[in-house]
Amino acid sequence: MNYPAESSRAGWLLYHSVGLFPGQEDAVRTALDTFASNWCRPDLQRWDYGLAARQQVLEQWATLIGAPADAVFAAENVTEAFAKFVGALGRRRLAGRRILIAADCFPSLHFMLRGLEPVLGFTLDTVPLAENESYVSDDAFIARWRDDVALAIVTWVTSTASKRADVTRLATHARAQGSLISVDITQGAGILDFDVTQPAVDFVASTTLKWLCGAPGTGLAYLNPALLDSELEPMVQGWFSQPDPFNWDLTRFSLAAGARRFDSGTPSFLPFAASAPGLAWRLSPAAAGLREHNLALSHRLIALIDAKGYRLRSPRDDAQRAGSVMADLPARIDPRELEAGLARHGILVDTRGTTVRMSPGVLTTSEALDELSALLPEA
Repeated sequence: MNYPAESSRAGWLLYHSVGLFPGQEDAVRTALDTFASNWCRPDLQRWDYGLAARQQVLEQWATLIGAPADAVFAAENVTEAFAKFVGALGRRRLAGRRILIAADCFPSLHFMLRGLEPVLGFTLDTVPLAENESYVSDDAFIARWRDDVALAIVTWVTSTASKRADVTRLATHARAQGSLISVDITQGAGILDFDVTQPAVDFVASTTLKWLCGAPGTGLAYLNPALLDSELEPMVQGWFSQPDPFNWDLTRFSLAAGARRFDSGTPSFLPFAASAPGLAWRLSPAAAGLREHNLALSHRLIALIDAKGYRLRSPRDDAQRAGSVMADLPARIDPRELEAGLARHGILVDTRGTTVRMSPGVLTTSEALDELSALLPEA
């Protein structure tokens, strides 16, 4: 499908970092103006408006991933969301057992888990990258996964190769081992479909950044209702963890029945108001054909990488690759100079070390890839 391009954004290849959609600036400005008008009104309705704006995004998120509305909760970011979940599992479920994660996870998750390791008594086991490999394979992950794994944290789509994990296979192995399985879907949410019930997983988190075209500060999570029924209790609790947040009686505190128990103090509103337009666009008919557009341009990028003589880091198989194409830069090319040089011509990519990352989205045009082909140096 051909989308009307906004010419100044036609070379945007950064959907793995920040997502854009047609008319986004006006839509977000309208949302923020509405927030300002409601928040600054001289009446008693501002909190009602703020809570409704936040709830709207939670309901959009639940719709996107096929989750019950009372099984989702908000956080500032994915790291915080995972920390809330792991903390609630506690020593009773984790002490003396392993948490399994791959070395190509988002590093922030690893940093968080390393800090919780001595507190909760688990052993963090990191599946390493094999020599000369761009990502940890599902085979390598499963080979390390035995029945002493309390929790496996799966990166659905890696940020340095766009390798897509086979969640169905991994969830099946989790059940056979008696493990919980959680999934970071940040790099895939919005460009690939994800249903928390197909297969059933225990925890999922994402941000509204990237393909969901939202704002930073909007972390979103899902918790399997079966775990909620097991009286999972967050380590950090506050007035918004209660069924009635406006209960001030210190002797009557209790946790909300659903995932809202993972709220704590006064909730944030502004990032949710700014993220609602992106989620609304993604859930609308206007987003139809997004994956097909992405695949067509991804195929061109892979052909370009091959023609230039670079080493492709991403899987070639569409079923194993998400929305990005990533490659190793030759040693003679300075990554920062490449970024800056392309940006001067309106082509926006980024690098992680010597890996160049390119993610074509709704506003990216074929003509921009022609320009990239002319500018990208050969190996």
